[in-house]
Amino acid sequence: MKATMVRTADLAQRERHASCMSRIASDQSREAFAELFEFFAPRLKSYMQRLGANASEAEELVQDVMITVWRKAEMYDSRQASVSTWIFRVARNRRIDAQRRTSRPELEPDEPMLQPAATELPDVAVARGQMEEKVRAEMANLPEEQLVLLQAAFYDGLSHSEIAEVYGIPLGTVKSRIRLAFARMRGGLDAPN
Repeated sequence: MKATMVRTADLAQRERHASCMSRIASDQSREAFAELFEFFAPRLKSYMQRLGANASEAEELVQDVMITVWRKAEMYDSRQASVSTWIFRVARNRRIDAQRRTSRPELEPDEPMLQPAATELPDVAVARGQMEEKVRAEMANLPEEQLVLLQAAFYDGLSHSEIAEVYGIPLGTVKSRIRLAFARMRGGLDAPN
């Protein structure tokens, strides 16, 4: 019952955020932008600080991310990701860009890490493809409440505490759902074909 309530509230919030993005894209709605800003700005600042930005850097990055939301709202596609996923992905990219601007090490041309990867052997490529297919199939079998959190952790790079903050659920719930998702997937991947 409680999980259903959390999922329903989460779904309503996602739909509200998607509606705000749509209004920003189509009408340049200041009210919709203000709503998203009020919700996401403190969360983004906290996220940036956890990524190592000091308070003033975090505020600048939040401003930059929210300006991007305003200017590029039409690029958001609700079929691809939730608004929070899209915004946090933009934020992570802005933080990476900021770090790159501040620290440009001198690179040696012979550095092994800069060399192209070796050509993958055909049997290795086939095995990797089959494993990826199995993982996708197992992920498709996960309950929505586990899948969403697993995607936030591994596709969006959010920590458990960031996930708890973004989705408004207790940290223990996040950890247990991700642990259950792993157990389910491991059981499916280890099962004989």
